[in-house]
Amino acid sequence: EGEEVVHIRLGDKCYPVCKRKLIEQSDYFRALYRSGMREAGQGHGEQLLRGGLSALGLELVLDFINTSCLARLEQEEGGDEEPPLLEELVEAASYLQVTPLLRLLLSQVRLGNCFELHRLAQVYGLQDLHDACLDFMATHYHQVLRRPDARPHLLLPHALQQHLKERRMKGTATLVAIGDFMGASSLGLPLCRHPQVEAPWSMLRYDEEGERWLPLANNLPPDLVNVRGYGSAMLDNYLFIVGGYRITSQEISAAHCYNPCLNEWTQLASMNQKRSNFKLLAVNGKLYAIGGQSLSNVECYNPENDWWNFVASMPNPLAEFSACECKGKIYRVLRPNYLRGNRNMNILQYCPTSDSWTNFELCDVHVRKQQMLSVEETIYLVGGCIHELGPNQKSGQSEDVLTVQSYNIATKEWLYLKENTSKSGLNLTCTLHNDGVYILSRDITLSTSLEHRVFLKYNIFTDSWETLRRFPAFGQNMLICSMYLPDVREV
Repeated sequence: EGEEVVHIRLGDKCYPVCKRKLIEQSDYFRALYRSGMREAGQGHGEQLLRGGLSALGLELVLDFINTSCLARLEQEEGGDEEPPLLEELVEAASYLQVTPLLRLLLSQVRLGNCFELHRLAQVYGLQDLHDACLDFMATHYHQVLRRPDARPHLLLPHALQQHLKERRMKGTATLVAIGDFMGASSLGLPLCRHPQVEAPWSMLRYDEEGERWLPLANNLPPDLVNVRGYGSAMLDNYLFIVGGYRITSQEISAAHCYNPCLNEWTQLASMNQKRSNFKLLAVNGKLYAIGGQSLSNVECYNPENDWWNFVASMPNPLAEFSACECKGKIYRVLRPNYLRGNRNMNILQYCPTSDSWTNFELCDVHVRKQQMLSVEETIYLVGGCIHELGPNQKSGQSEDVLTVQSYNIATKEWLYLKENTSKSGLNLTCTLHNDGVYILSRDITLSTSLEHRVFLKYNIFTDSWETLRRFPAFGQNMLICSMYLPDVREV
């Protein structure tokens, strides 16, 4: 109604479009009409376009200018399949500088189009779109790795993979505890912001500044509740919880994964073998599930294809052992079997490249119920009930104390670090976080026989202990780990 219409001609096609909308939405046409250039007045309201634009791209952009939406692109997308129209659309939108359309594309990044949009953003120098694609790909990193459309490029280029992994860790390194905490009230925290939540919390995060535990705005998936003896590991800032047994004593093979970037749990391919009380370790971008109750077999999980396959088994099934990754290999420590007169601790090494286990060292050091962690080429053993069998000790000497020892795989040197004699080391979970080993342990007050949780930090640089505020919840089946949470987090 009285609106001036411009006819845009491209080759032998002509497209009518409202001049006002054209000037509002396209920096190219706004500059053209305001400049008074000769091209702006070609033939009575007709505008000729050159520059090798495709008719399809121009139609898509003019559709958007007329309707302010991308209906046609969204119809074509058909779920996760890569839309064939993106190249034409981005080329025309960039050429005609239709900023609102380019801005809208930032919210249209999907699994099905992130590769193509990322490539086009690079070709046309669209920095915001480039960043949006990188953020999306980092947030959904493992899903992006297993997209079939990554295959033609031999998966993601190594440099891009590294960049996406780093981008997943842009937030704050945070201690997270997982377990069956006995009711929200046991946290001793004002939870009035979530009055509707009756269920007990099963995920807590530690606020280091306020020295307090707060609920994380998520809970365990229902089929993980009441699972004991599972394996857990962090890989690429995803937390994996795998296997275990239900209280009915039935072992399971299921695998779940928590993505802190999305605050969301997903179920993955199950292991081939049901297993509990085993070690789950992240090594060179893969997960290894080692042993279990009376098991010597080992499985490897590759996030690129969401699949488990068996690798070389351990030489023998083990009931009580510990293991960790160090410098791209797995080290497994087997406690001595005193009943069989075996007084040495055996260290085995597994090399993923050669898929083989070898004897690494026999030594007369022993920590029972130990957990293992590594920093560079040093392995830390954290545990209780020490048997020191050197020349000056009696063979029966044992104490339930919390000890930390270190073992250097390059020099094969053992160091006894500072004990924490007041704490039990027989039931603990620990993780590396910033400059120390954070330990959640169980302790019993002798005067009352009451059991409580103890929250400690062992500083690896100063060889010193720090008791943090008592853990505010009674609970079973505890796990403590360190992960990067996005900085804006609603609790």
